[in-house]
Amino acid sequence: MPRLSRPLVFLAALLLLGCTEEKIVFRDPNTFNPPADAQSGFLGYFTVSNKRTTCGGCHIAHQRDWAPTRHADAYATLANLGSQAQPFCFSCHTVTEKGNSATGTVGHDAVQDTSYRDVQCESCHGPGLEHVEEPDAEGGQVPRAHVGVADTGASCASCHSGAHHPFVDEWEQSGHAEVLAAPAGRAECQSCHTGQGALRAWNVNTNYVERDDPTQLPIACAVCHDPHGSANGKQLRYAIDNPDPEQNLCMRCHIRRTEPVGGSAQGARPHAPQGAVLMGSAGFRPSGFTYDTSRAFTSHASERNPRLCAGCHVLGYEITDSLTGAFQVATTGHLFKATPCLGAQGQPIADTSCARTVQARSWRSCTNSGCHASPEAAASAFANNVARLQALSDQLWVDADNDETIDPTGDTGYLPQIKAGRPAEFTADATITAAEGAEFNARMVGIGLYGNGDNSYGVHNPFLSEALLRASVQELQRTYALTAPSAAVRRILEEPMKQPSVAPLRSGVKSSTMPPARVSVRPASLRTASR
Repeated sequence: MPRLSRPLVFLAALLLLGCTEEKIVFRDPNTFNPPADAQSGFLGYFTVSNKRTTCGGCHIAHQRDWAPTRHADAYATLANLGSQAQPFCFSCHTVTEKGNSATGTVGHDAVQDTSYRDVQCESCHGPGLEHVEEPDAEGGQVPRAHVGVADTGASCASCHSGAHHPFVDEWEQSGHAEVLAAPAGRAECQSCHTGQGALRAWNVNTNYVERDDPTQLPIACAVCHDPHGSANGKQLRYAIDNPDPEQNLCMRCHIRRTEPVGGSAQGARPHAPQGAVLMGSAGFRPSGFTYDTSRAFTSHASERNPRLCAGCHVLGYEITDSLTGAFQVATTGHLFKATPCLGAQGQPIADTSCARTVQARSWRSCTNSGCHASPEAAASAFANNVARLQALSDQLWVDADNDETIDPTGDTGYLPQIKAGRPAEFTADATITAAEGAEFNARMVGIGLYGNGDNSYGVHNPFLSEALLRASVQELQRTYALTAPSAAVRRILEEPMKQPSVAPLRSGVKSSTMPPARVSVRPASLRTASR
């Protein structure tokens, strides 16, 4: 090997020395930009062009879920309106004091900077400057879950209320806005009766102001809608078009005691059975029960109503002046009423005492799907169905004093007769008798015998409702040697059962399987508590 000359060796030594003494300095990138409105502490977008929020730099999953939501495109909806967009509209389509604990004129209301466009994280959580400066500090901006028209300062109601989008205005008049006290010792009931309980049951661990508050929340917006975004439309936590009760948002609660339970004093009383009635699986199956599951598996859960419960109960639309076409009022469907009574401007109202006529009520939920050709046709079908179910349920039991108890004297029908002569048929043992099964069916779908039944006047599933009451009447007469039913009931029993004219919405749900005609039911302790 040839030797290196001394000058070359010296040069090589210098080069090596230079490499070993070079200092490499690692710098963290900027995690936030100076806020455009320095006084408020709102940061807004870190990068406007790709809508990366400042918060999303660390909370990557929330950024990912939020990006496809309508909140992330809120500003563009106003920009597309051009001059029609009113100045006050921008407060709800940008980061401002709306929806959080900030007060005064802040964010986009103070500085019309592009970083504040759209409904971002800070719209609900509040200004984030202090948090990004000291991420490990105690406290931070925690959002509220409670809503109400009267306290619009820090909740969804700040924007989702008013004439054009009265979500909270309507919700506040609905049953979901009421906290129903769970029975003593039944903590599992809170999973449907309270907002905190529902969120815990659905494994929602996100922090919010009221999470550990002993004062219970109602079923508020954030219970059904995920503020961070979800794979479902309208940011819903579960789908509304999935016929699997475990994956359907409404049926997560509206499908509890759907058949009689032996060994329980409440076993013959249904509890929130709506989902199972809709899907055709609810009720006690008397001997002789016929219900063609290949065709009548369901009725209003047909291919024409893929949104299932929400298809009828959550229907939003605008009401305009019939002469000028000018906007009058909007409805969002958050009264959750399928055929609501109408107010002076034709808008749905909370009152339910109006007549079931085309003039007094809205029948849009019946006609939108195409199942009923007109409001008149829908009202007529409803009246005919109620008349048939009324005759059948009256044959089983007329609760004369409305005390929701079968009284051997005073009440009329087969069940009071049986209770007078054979009270042992109504005991809380493990076996469900024909009388107890008929009582369950009457309470569930009978007219005027609701208690905690289906409450739909048979609308959720007219075919199942009639089939259950028919079979119960016939079984009681045979089993207990009772007199023949009334002439009106005999006419119904002599007619063949009608079938729906639309294809059912199919699924792999086990509820399509009919249980046996009469069953010895497992003790309540062996059954799922929620059912």
